[in-house]
Amino acid sequence: MVVKKKSVVKNIALVKVLDTALANLDMATTNGAKVLALATKNSKQSALEGRRLSKKRVTLIKRRKAAAAKAQKDPVAANKAALKAVDKELAAIRKAAAKNRTVKAANFDELSGLRTSCKRLNAYTKAIAAADKALNKPKKKVRRRKAA
Repeated sequence: MVVKKKSVVKNIALVKVLDTALANLDMATTNGAKVLALATKNSKQSALEGRRLSKKRVTLIKRRKAAAAKAQKDPVAANKAALKAVDKELAAIRKAAAKNRTVKAANFDELSGLRTSCKRLNAYTKAIAAADKALNKPKKKVRRRKAA
């Protein structure tokens, strides 16, 4: 049976692989920070949109209550049309709010995953920087003893 010789990795190849890995880690860290900032911005926007829709919904509910009371007191076509318009706008707001909730849920899942990934990337980067610092310390010079 023929045994294959194992190739020995040269120092140049090893250094090249190490430099490439460190460059990839740095690139991933910067890209992760950019994507996290963008996702956070989108999450804040959808949260603001949700608050705006909620306020508008509450206002429309109050307006609907008043319009319904007015239409019940005086069932004129104008009062019924006003009630119908409020109902229509309220349905549109509810539909937009439901759509915003699904977007917020998707953003939340993505954002939580991005946060954990960025934490890991930052931790790895700090650990590698600390290891490099420890490995690249200059050697201490030993003093010669004075001859007696």
